[in-house]
Amino acid sequence: MRATLRWAHSDLRTHRGEALFLVLATAGIVASLLLATALFGYATNPWQRVFTQSHGAHVWLHTDTAADTGELAGLDGVDSVAGPYPTAATTVSSRGSRAAVELRGTPERPSVGRPPIVSGHWLDRSTPNGVVLESRLARALLAEPGDTLTVPGTARRLTVVGLADSAEPRYRPGEQPGLVWALPSAVPDPGGQVIGLRLTDPGDTSYVVQRAVTVLGAGAIGEVSTWQQARAEAQGDNRLLGQVLGLFGLGALVAAGLAVHGAISTRIRGHLRDLSVLKAIGFTPGQVVRVFLLQHLAYALLGAVAAAGLAEVLGSRIPGRLGDAVGVWQGLPGHTLALVVIPAGAVLFIGATTGLAAWRAGRVPPVPVQRPTTARSGRLSAATGRILQRRPVTAPHGGRPASGARRLFGLPPAARRSGQLSGTARRALGARVPPALVLGWHRAFTRRPRSLATVARLTLPLLLIVVAMSAWTTIDRFHSRPEQIGLPTALSVRADTGLGERQTRALLERDPEVAAAYPGVETAALVPGQTATIALRGLGTEQDPYPYTLAEGRPARGADEAVAGQGLLDLLDVRVGDWVRMTVGDQPQILHIVGRSIEPENAGRVISTSLDTLRANDPGLRPTLYELRLDPGAEPRAVADRLATAGRGHLDVHTVANPADGLSPLRAVVAGLIAVLALIGLIELLTAIGGTVRESERDLLALKAIGLSPRQITAITVTATGLTALAAVLAATALGLPLAHWLIDAQGRWSGIGAGIAQGPSALLMLLLGAAAVLCAAALAAVPSARAARRRLADTLSAVA
Repeated sequence: MRATLRWAHSDLRTHRGEALFLVLATAGIVASLLLATALFGYATNPWQRVFTQSHGAHVWLHTDTAADTGELAGLDGVDSVAGPYPTAATTVSSRGSRAAVELRGTPERPSVGRPPIVSGHWLDRSTPNGVVLESRLARALLAEPGDTLTVPGTARRLTVVGLADSAEPRYRPGEQPGLVWALPSAVPDPGGQVIGLRLTDPGDTSYVVQRAVTVLGAGAIGEVSTWQQARAEAQGDNRLLGQVLGLFGLGALVAAGLAVHGAISTRIRGHLRDLSVLKAIGFTPGQVVRVFLLQHLAYALLGAVAAAGLAEVLGSRIPGRLGDAVGVWQGLPGHTLALVVIPAGAVLFIGATTGLAAWRAGRVPPVPVQRPTTARSGRLSAATGRILQRRPVTAPHGGRPASGARRLFGLPPAARRSGQLSGTARRALGARVPPALVLGWHRAFTRRPRSLATVARLTLPLLLIVVAMSAWTTIDRFHSRPEQIGLPTALSVRADTGLGERQTRALLERDPEVAAAYPGVETAALVPGQTATIALRGLGTEQDPYPYTLAEGRPARGADEAVAGQGLLDLLDVRVGDWVRMTVGDQPQILHIVGRSIEPENAGRVISTSLDTLRANDPGLRPTLYELRLDPGAEPRAVADRLATAGRGHLDVHTVANPADGLSPLRAVVAGLIAVLALIGLIELLTAIGGTVRESERDLLALKAIGLSPRQITAITVTATGLTALAAVLAATALGLPLAHWLIDAQGRWSGIGAGIAQGPSALLMLLLGAAAVLCAAALAAVPSARAARRRLADTLSAVA
């Protein structure tokens, strides 16, 4: 044991840089996996915690005031109900911020859908105008308990008495109104009512919704929201961040395992004499295996423990969403188990890849045996050939016997694999191609299995870097060219009844930086089967159509034509070219889907047509919103402030939410992952360089004998390393770009936005990546190869021996 430790210590001193890189790479990988687990927990558990604490309803039905909801409590699968509660849609303002809200008259704190209070207290009859705000809405209004809200256009004042969390769909400016609980007396003129259904089996949600619509009648239903929609909305970008971290963390773990395997294999080939000496002085094969295995397990364990410790101590202090996610994750029940299992799994995986290479080290014989070059495994010997009456295949001078395929096509036999140059290489030298280039190519690719393995190990981290760069450029595309990903407008405006259609449009188009104002309406519609509601939008007119971003099909130009998002196509199981029927109130609407649009809103469950098409079914329809396209370079917030001032309280102006706004932390994540992958690639490069330098020692005498200078000999190794890196870059580019497009588009389809959002890195960026990889490989190879080329003759003879 003492001798084993001394040899391990000596090996560590010789390969300190490699050990440091392995520790750092393992730490980065484990940290990525731990952060991915934290983000998954942060995405799911806060909503689940609120839903459980509030004893939440699985289905919320918005109906008109005349609907008789008494029969819903007796439906099969309904455990209990909340409400019905009278509701009124209005707008409130606080500290210069406005928000569309739903006032919900609640006489007492409900038992189903019971909102957990986070600040202040619940409604009190001693404060008849008191309200409780949903916490996300309160953040948007900068409101706290004790503040006063105003209702624009009226003299009403509402006093905030508390803030509460809710498991219902959260507030989104311009899309989803915020939730405000109030006493029934504060909702004097309700426009509808809402009832919540808590189910015995959440899996029966679609069936119960269908039964409820049948009982109430499709014309009585305004909107249906389910717990699945609310959960998916709450998870949102956090789940995507977790998926990205988890995917790249696992990919980096595989790359690190292969790098460790390659490093040990290369060291075994370069230290056969040392291993033979160890065997000769009494080391057993098991002891040799344990030396390599325990040594690399120690490196992996050190990196894993360091990552786990840093994540536990400093993780919650990371600024932004990652820090919040780690803080919440540390309070969850499975936190301790994950903190142990993930590092242990990473260490075991690296140990498994190490064990395979270490097992080969244990098989090294005590006395090195020269491998025969004339007989190859799998071929018949001469004696066996004579017994089978087969004629021996003679090899031409200086080459291997011609294979069957080469004889069939009339090709010359391949060069020997014992180091002789091929005919192509000899012709290149005869054509005065620099010897460094020819011999470097020969050294890099003459041993095909070993060369391919080296290129494959170096390709994997580069491939993941290409995928990470594609994710980065896709996020940049959302910010720099939003019109290409379904956001052609920058502002959404809603006007109250104090302004007419012509007045509103004239007021909006009067602004010098407004390029176009598209009138429209958005309403909830029941899908066929009456199991869910979707968003039906009518935007633009035949004279001034709305500029939808299409990924498939053509724009909706004719009567009853529409474009739909991927989420709607998946929900209804339809394709472009199909006709769909939906119900708006008690009026059916039949539309022909002629295109698939990129829809970042409402999980893609949107079908859009022109305002004229909807007016054909309802001539009295008036626009309720206006989408504004601004001039290039215009600042949306400045334009919004000007329009709000010009509207004198009659306009509710919001900037259109960009899905990439929630992905800002992904930039730091991608940068960190690229650093970890670059570190793994650096380990593989150092391994390849070490193996190439050790193998070049055998050819050093011959190269000097034919007149090559040390500089030329150095250039051979540098060229071989650079060509290996170039081959890996080309393979990573060829495989990484299609893989990145597929992964990003698959994520787009899963989220409902749809395929067609992926954006690969520019040609210049890929050229810089390739140049950086090749130049880095050449620079790293220059020093050790120059040192080897200038070795003394006695040292060279010793190495060859």
